[in-house]
Amino acid sequence: MDKRFIKALEKARRGRLLQYDDILVLLSAGPQEQVELFTLADRVRRRYMGDEVHIRGIIEFSNYCVRQCCYCGLRAANTGVKRYRLSEEVIVHTAQKAYRLGYRTVVLQSGEDPYYSIERLARIIRRIKMETGLAVTMSVGERSFADYQRMREAGADRYLLKQETSDPVLFAKLRPQTILEDRVRCLKWLKELGFQIGSGNMVGLPGQTMETLVRDLVLMRELDVDMAGIGPFIPHPKTPLAGNPGGTLVMTLKVLAVARLIMPDVNFPATTALETIHSGGRKLALQCGANVIMPNITPVACRAHYSIYPNKAGTKEEPEECLCSINKLVGELGRKVSTGLGDRIKI
Repeated sequence: MDKRFIKALEKARRGRLLQYDDILVLLSAGPQEQVELFTLADRVRRRYMGDEVHIRGIIEFSNYCVRQCCYCGLRAANTGVKRYRLSEEVIVHTAQKAYRLGYRTVVLQSGEDPYYSIERLARIIRRIKMETGLAVTMSVGERSFADYQRMREAGADRYLLKQETSDPVLFAKLRPQTILEDRVRCLKWLKELGFQIGSGNMVGLPGQTMETLVRDLVLMRELDVDMAGIGPFIPHPKTPLAGNPGGTLVMTLKVLAVARLIMPDVNFPATTALETIHSGGRKLALQCGANVIMPNITPVACRAHYSIYPNKAGTKEEPEECLCSINKLVGELGRKVSTGLGDRIKI
């Protein structure tokens, strides 16, 4: 093994702060080195997070979006999408069903859809909190400070806003008429308001370099994120990035493993995108540092239409069937499904 890799891995094993060059060396791990990297990431996960796997149900309540993101199938210009919006009653009913099944967190996710005013969102959050006590994560994009404050006052616990990339030039290309600086500002606002914040990136984006991935991880560490979703880029045929190669399983697992080493007490999901590009990808992620699974609990009739990327795994599973699969998977790894809210506990 490369001497620089051995030195960087030893620093991680001792819990020392990994610098830019250390992270770059670890991300460059070859086949033999990957085994050592993944093994250490799993040990660090066990040491800091234990063997519990937190289950968070995603309710994709609207696939309308005003944005034109070049990687996303929900982009406004994609006229081939069958658009839908869930009513307040359906959203709350879905959350209630999730609670009865044993979920303790729901994620309310949508495109950036102005139809859902802050008054409507706050009302939905309040009802879910009052009627179920579930932890509520919001993921509705960039909003004003005042809107975030209203969500927090209504009872929202967490907010997911992925940075996607730390490269401001690449960010602007991927997300026309938006800038990375605004995205980061929103994350800082959310932190200031007391949300547990989630961010994350895509691995394998066109124009992305190994150095970009290092900066992605460093930015997440600097923002002190509480959760980070790290998944592969999957090209959608109805976007400007159609035809580009997607992110790979191995590179995504390496980024996840290094993320665990530099942010040992943060929650990392085994993403649906990984399972989509590789059957068993979710299981591999749980062995490389992940400790969260986020199954889709949106009404089945709507799931296929929330097509951020094509052929998403789990679009046809009923919630009960999905939970059985997850319990089996977690049990095979000698771990257990958590019955708690899954808050980050800083160490």
